[in-house]
Amino acid sequence: MNVLLVDDDVTLLSSLRRGLHAEGISTTEAHDGPEGLALAEAGRFDVIVLDVMLPGRNGYQVCADIRARGDDTPILMLTAKDGEWDEAEGLDTGADDWVTKPFSYPVLVARLRALARRHGGRDGQPFTVGDLHIDPGARRVSQRGRPVSLTAREFDVLEFLGRRPGLVLSKGQILDAVWDQAWDGDPNVVEVYVSRLRRALGSTAVETVRGVGYRLADVADDQGPPT
Repeated sequence: MNVLLVDDDVTLLSSLRRGLHAEGISTTEAHDGPEGLALAEAGRFDVIVLDVMLPGRNGYQVCADIRARGDDTPILMLTAKDGEWDEAEGLDTGADDWVTKPFSYPVLVARLRALARRHGGRDGQPFTVGDLHIDPGARRVSQRGRPVSLTAREFDVLEFLGRRPGLVLSKGQILDAVWDQAWDGDPNVVEVYVSRLRRALGSTAVETVRGVGYRLADVADDQGPPT
């Protein structure tokens, strides 16, 4: 696994480098936003770790720039700040996961491995649900023949729902499957991703069953994006 670390804390970078190398994970490092963005554009990484408070260009901006060019490499954001609005802003710009400093090192490694595994280690045949064509191997989605751009985490949520058509899946089931046991954040993060899928696929693409959970609708008649 090859990880891009973007943080202006030299001491933290040195600690992460030693720890990750001991786990067999290679690293490339950047110390500010512009340098991190340039490396992300030039290289191929399994996961990008972004600090929020970066000189030159903050982590939110770098994350948004990476997503704007169609790069779905998993992004894990680090911050010393603690609050739901910070997390929501990170997720809204396209981040896939979030860790608040100080963090548990084993949990961070588990999160990195889970993100890389889901993004690059899947096999599977393409399948169709309603007007969605989902290709797990290539990690591509099209709706009515037109490609839909999703982040790595958005794709994982959609695939999990899509493989269980008609079933109502609880937040807990989605968290266990997509975020795994290492997730210790707010379970309402599922709502954030359901909302983002609705924006990408149409407002009725994912149905809410009150008090139970969510299911992927038969979206063949949905008139939302990308018509």
